[in-house]
Amino acid sequence: MNRNRASTFSVFLFSAIMMLIPVKVYSLEYVDGFSQLSDAFQGFVDPNSGSTSFPSLNIPEGGRAESLGSACTALADDISFFDYNAAASSVLKNTELALFHNSWISDSNLETIAATWRKGDLGMGAKLKCFYVPFTEYNDFGDRMASSYFSETTGVFNISYNFFNGYYFKGLALGANLKASWRAVPDYTDRTTGAIIKNSGLGQSGAAVMMDAGALLRFNVAKGFADRDPNLKIGFALQNIGIAFTGFGTAQGVTIDDSLPTAVCAGISYRFIKPVTICADFRQPINLIDFSRTEMWDAGIGVDVQITEIVEVMAGFRLKGANPRFSLGTEIELKQFTVDLNYTFDLTSSLNPVNHFSVGAKINFGDDGRYSRELQADGYYEDGIKYYANGQMDKAVEAWEQCLKLNPAFTPARNSINLVKNSTKLFDRVIDIQSLDY
Repeated sequence: MNRNRASTFSVFLFSAIMMLIPVKVYSLEYVDGFSQLSDAFQGFVDPNSGSTSFPSLNIPEGGRAESLGSACTALADDISFFDYNAAASSVLKNTELALFHNSWISDSNLETIAATWRKGDLGMGAKLKCFYVPFTEYNDFGDRMASSYFSETTGVFNISYNFFNGYYFKGLALGANLKASWRAVPDYTDRTTGAIIKNSGLGQSGAAVMMDAGALLRFNVAKGFADRDPNLKIGFALQNIGIAFTGFGTAQGVTIDDSLPTAVCAGISYRFIKPVTICADFRQPINLIDFSRTEMWDAGIGVDVQITEIVEVMAGFRLKGANPRFSLGTEIELKQFTVDLNYTFDLTSSLNPVNHFSVGAKINFGDDGRYSRELQADGYYEDGIKYYANGQMDKAVEAWEQCLKLNPAFTPARNSINLVKNSTKLFDRVIDIQSLDY
């Protein structure tokens, strides 16, 4: 009996994530509207939904990424990259520290703290997030016996490197996350005495170790505007490859838990005009323990519009099973601080919508002088062009060499140096040929 009561904690977590709290229907039109929307997604009902352990790994942290429908496998342009593409830390513009709060469904919450650091083409990061939901135990008479929290806590360490970084092709970034999670189930009471049984929740608790891997390609395609950043990104990711354990402190001993929410992801983002970016991704879960219980694919799309230099507006849609999710958010940049606000509207086949909100705050610690060096390199390159136009070849080459010292990936400067050297060799050859005539 006690073990049956303890198992309700796992059921409750699944319900908090996959089910919706009933709400009062105020009008016939309200019911009809959501009924029609619900019927449109009936064909996507997934019988294997919720069959994995540590489902909190699938909950978005909130902020910018959630506002874009979580379609960030390729975009991955801020500190929320941890859950989407492990390769992105090596291409982020700035070193960042961020806090996220996501007020999820059924009184559950997700708190996250994350930090990134980049030196040249090397990127690193760390993150700690905790999902928690209150759980209260009642006896047969409806009296409250115990009250505590069910929680899942995950720590992440990231490392990545951007290979072949150049002026036109921005490189192939590869990265990995090393992750560890702990599921804490609170102790429950003895039904006869009402006393809390010490360590009784430990048997339902769990631990997991896993890793992510990511790849990111960035380059320009049909780019009709001037900007340093590439306008096309393609990303690939493997998420939550690992194993989970449960049964600690039980007579049966430690056993392997259900499969982790492992998935293969692919995404693309494209900026066709300077203020507007569109992104999309596709995610295919894989049950590594029982492939027959693999969940259905899910997909998302997002649009980012730069309204002013400090304000962006995002909108997104994600379909996972029969659960369409619509999201809207804004990002406001104030000097070294950036604030993300998100509203998400969830709907399942039950007709009952759930609205939840998230907020993120990011602190920008700068780019280690990368932008300043790029401006200096631009200046040397322009000086070299002026010297070249005036016939001062030696000074032109000297300026372009200074440019390459600041930015070794500045291909136009290297090509210009080669042009001058080849022209000089050709000129010397012509002189030699002319001297033979005399």
